Amino acid sequence: MGKPVSKVADVRFEGPLAPFADGFLDKLRQLGYTPLSAVHQLRLLAHLSRWLDERGWSGRDLTEGCVAEYLASRRSTGYTLHHGRRAMLPLLDFLAAQHVTPIEPQRPPSSGVEALLDGFERYLVSERVLARSTVTAYVARGRRFLVDYTIDGEVSALRTADVTRAITAEAGRVSVGGVQYYVAAVRALLRYCHLQGLVDADLSAAALAATGRRMSLLPRGIGDHDAQALMRACDRRRPIGRRDYAVLLVLLRLGLRAGEVARLGLDDIDWRAGVLVVHGKGGRVDRMPLPADVGAAVTSYLQRGRPATDLREVFVTAIAPIHRLTREAVGGIVRRACVRAGVSPVGPHRLRHTTAVRMVRAGVPLPHIGQALRHQGLTTTAVYTRIDLAALRMLARPWPIGDQR
Repeated sequence: MGKPVSKVADVRFEGPLAPFADGFLDKLRQLGYTPLSAVHQLRLLAHLSRWLDERGWSGRDLTEGCVAEYLASRRSTGYTLHHGRRAMLPLLDFLAAQHVTPIEPQRPPSSGVEALLDGFERYLVSERVLARSTVTAYVARGRRFLVDYTIDGEVSALRTADVTRAITAEAGRVSVGGVQYYVAAVRALLRYCHLQGLVDADLSAAALAATGRRMSLLPRGIGDHDAQALMRACDRRRPIGRRDYAVLLVLLRLGLRAGEVARLGLDDIDWRAGVLVVHGKGGRVDRMPLPADVGAAVTSYLQRGRPATDLREVFVTAIAPIHRLTREAVGGIVRRACVRAGVSPVGPHRLRHTTAVRMVRAGVPLPHIGQALRHQGLTTTAVYTRIDLAALRMLARPWPIGDQR
């Protein structure tokens, strides 16, 4: 007995949005929707079109308030599927691209804090050229600082004591690493305020560095047994298993960061030369050799696992709507593989540590390890010298023993 199939032809369209049904279906196919899942979105379009028609409205009336009213009406009539705004995003994005819905004018920031952060964000992107994830983190921490220590973003009244008090308060709430990130964000914000003439003096120096015992811990990877278990936990008979296997192998064999894996593009792979272009932190671009087993895993995914899409990133989602993986999604792949393999959960950076630990134990010189991991300087790489305990024991002097007569 074959699988039940929902026919798109069964969906009947009436009302002001009916002329856009064919175009929406084409868009759903581009996003990777199967015929079965596309039917649900088309039925949502048909229902919304009828709802608008009953009220004598057109697509131009489909504002945010109208969408909220429609969803409330849909829930009140007993619909249990597609009754939230998230479910409507593919449809709303399509209608906006077709200029069906009204284009609302961009509203100015709602407060002095948001106005200041809007300029701060542009400064981080254009002047500092920081990664989008870093910009988002800095802005979030900057917002918390401004809300707690200014009146509606008025920074002219800030004093060094306010900055010191903010750092001290943060140190009482979060880890050393969290404080250090907060300090970096506040310093960047205060420098921006000084450059813009919003404060008389540069207060960034008042954000004192936070130190702790983090360096006393050895960088840890995972054992070879656990690494093999992670790889075996990927069912390569299925498309999603081929993708996860390729992602894990890239992390373990090349030591890439999660964001670098997410940004990896089809145009970054030179198959003939066996070279991979890695787009790293701070806009850094490096060329790395592509190992045969990694190339085979990526090829298997591209040929028999990757959905048909116009996206140029190598790794994309397996379920529609199809979009590129994010850094967080790469982390999710690692953690789910840990659960399947029955090993202690780790993040993708632990797999990067695993690559470094393996090279140290194989006797690879420190400069070569730093080059493979694309570190800015040997100071960062030097932390891995502490895991070579056998070599460190040779440097240790015998413990003095007193006269036992």
